[in-house]
Amino acid sequence: MTGFGASKGQNERLNVAVEVRAVNNRYLKVNSRFPDAYAALEGEIERVVREHVARGTVTVAFDVRPVAGMSASQLNVDVLTAYWNQVKDVSRHLTVGAPALDISNFLLLPGVVTDCSRGELDAERDWPFLKAQLEEALSKFKEFRVREGRSMEDDLRLNGRVLVSNLDEIAKTASEVVKHYRNRLLDRVSELLKGTNVVITEPDLIREVSLFADRCDINEEITRLRCHLEQFEAFLSDKVSQGRKLDFLIQEMFREVNTIGSKANHVSLSRHAVEMKSAVERIREVLQNVE
Repeated sequence: MTGFGASKGQNERLNVAVEVRAVNNRYLKVNSRFPDAYAALEGEIERVVREHVARGTVTVAFDVRPVAGMSASQLNVDVLTAYWNQVKDVSRHLTVGAPALDISNFLLLPGVVTDCSRGELDAERDWPFLKAQLEEALSKFKEFRVREGRSMEDDLRLNGRVLVSNLDEIAKTASEVVKHYRNRLLDRVSELLKGTNVVITEPDLIREVSLFADRCDINEEITRLRCHLEQFEAFLSDKVSQGRKLDFLIQEMFREVNTIGSKANHVSLSRHAVEMKSAVERIREVLQNVE
């Protein structure tokens, strides 16, 4: 299922914004984006996500900035003083006068200026605050998915009703197919033998009709498909997500519908079988997005 959730928060040091996005995937895959200083938290972030999400490709993005009023860069006076003293010591050692130096040149030396937006990030200290923001974003993400899930459930139930209604029509027609075939066969043979002395015997007719009935018998498929549809409705009504079970169930349903279609030897049966195949495909497409 797709989804989106976001949160923003601030403490005495940091402004943190978290976004959680997801696209469809049969399995769960978590991608995280965060400052390098938080690399040790990648496993903790994925663990929290897995507590809330079961399927989908989930991307978690952290935007961490110092609070307003804090300088993003800070001058390290101790390091600057050490550089300055070294220059003076070298001047005395070489017995030359101290050169006229522009202190701004020292700002380019390593360690003189610290990037506070990165250097003061501490994974262990910041994790409780980051975790709280992540869980808030995941809570909104789940609310988004619940709304989308209700729409999917309505679609699944609608297609389930399409299957039930067409299966009912097939069950009604199936009992008439053999009788229709017998009458049609009798009429055709009688027409072909008209004007001859050949007589159609009842055993011959019964044997041919029996073979046809055996080839076209779909009672078992109808019974199994009814059981699958009852289970389908039960899974949809379950309070716990049954996405994977529905995936397996729809494969069994398609197998039964396909067999009914292949055995159908009647225009009406074929038409209903096509409608059922179409409904099963629509269900399959929706289930690819269901958690």
